[in-house]
Amino acid sequence: MPITQLNQTITKKNLLSYALPTIIGLLFTSAYTIIDGMFVANFIHTHALAAINIVFPLIMFVVAIAMMMATGGSAVIARKLGENALSEARSIFSFLVMILSLFSLLLCAINLGFLEPLLHLLGANAVIYPYAHTYAIWTFLSVPFAMIGVFFQILFITAGKTKLALISTVIGGVINIILDYVLIVLFDLGISGAAIATGLGYCVPFIVGLHYFGQTRSTQLHFIKPKWHWRELWETCANGASEMVVNLSQAVVTILLNITMMRLAGEVGIAAITIILYGQTFLTAAFMGYATGIAPIVSFNFGKKNQKRIAQIFRFSHHVIFFTALVAASFGMIFAEPLVRLFSEPTSEIFALSVTGFRYSALAFLFMGFNIFGSAFFTALSNGKTSAFIALMRTFIFQVMMIVLCATFFGLNGVFFALPLAEAAGLLVTYACFKKHHPTLRLI
Repeated sequence: MPITQLNQTITKKNLLSYALPTIIGLLFTSAYTIIDGMFVANFIHTHALAAINIVFPLIMFVVAIAMMMATGGSAVIARKLGENALSEARSIFSFLVMILSLFSLLLCAINLGFLEPLLHLLGANAVIYPYAHTYAIWTFLSVPFAMIGVFFQILFITAGKTKLALISTVIGGVINIILDYVLIVLFDLGISGAAIATGLGYCVPFIVGLHYFGQTRSTQLHFIKPKWHWRELWETCANGASEMVVNLSQAVVTILLNITMMRLAGEVGIAAITIILYGQTFLTAAFMGYATGIAPIVSFNFGKKNQKRIAQIFRFSHHVIFFTALVAASFGMIFAEPLVRLFSEPTSEIFALSVTGFRYSALAFLFMGFNIFGSAFFTALSNGKTSAFIALMRTFIFQVMMIVLCATFFGLNGVFFALPLAEAAGLLVTYACFKKHHPTLRLI
């Protein structure tokens, strides 16, 4: 039963075992996103790859709403499970799915209705716009399925079905990759094929979630006739605000990076920063997967008021993150060339610029993991304000400051160094928040 899994003894092995499917799932998601980019770069054009990065902020806004509802809702529902309030947990779950469904349809209509001015505002020039416009239309038709699918993915973990979350992610990714080859290479549909493949891949977690949570007799967390839970909706949004801030900040920072790189290096610069962001997404997945994977255990023990176990989770997690940070930073610096070669020819201007930027920005992984975990930990403890503050500072305030200052004084190399500097500053904020709100927690 899921309750047994959430109530397990706290050891490094148990925590890793519970989080591993989520880690693998996010790594796989990042991997097939990279493969998607490889098809676009090698079989369409690097301008098409740059166009995807132009559309990316709009996609991240959609993901931001879904992640806010998913992570915030998971904290509320897991706490209710810890309090043995099963009926209330099911009612809140059903209500949140209904609200998210309605909001996803609204977002889809708004984005499609104002697509042309939005793309120009985000930096699409005459070369990139046709690719961006086509990609955006097909992508936003899948928005309702994608948003609810993201919500289901997180709630699978809350329900103790981490393997189901992994399986649905893997199936969706495999379908995406197969359709990339079929639609882009065999049928020559260009960037339309890439968007259709991605959209159909998003539908898999949605379909799996409808099937699983629709089994009212055999699952602990399932759909029931929803009641109005406005207070819990507010709590969900407050708890999940940090995850929304992360994704919205990523969208704004991407816009700033695109504008800055266009000014400093033209379309080549946007293509290079797109490749770097692909690589960073993959290496960040381990941190995100672990923090998301263990969050229900933290929330469950918070509901049980078991401070001893919360302290154990905190201590063990930092050991795991420290090791992962060293591996991720080393991997990014050592394997920068082969990773960039997946998207660009070694003789191209894009290749040289991307490799340099990848190595410089890899230093951010030394600090990033602690910041991601800290923000997720406060969310799991239903302290959405502190979680959002950490996320806002590290993913928006510090990054915008560093990008503007470093680009102004150091040019292209300064842009690449901006992320490590921002994450280092964010680490100081994360540490200060733990000292203020949980001074008894220890790393050793």
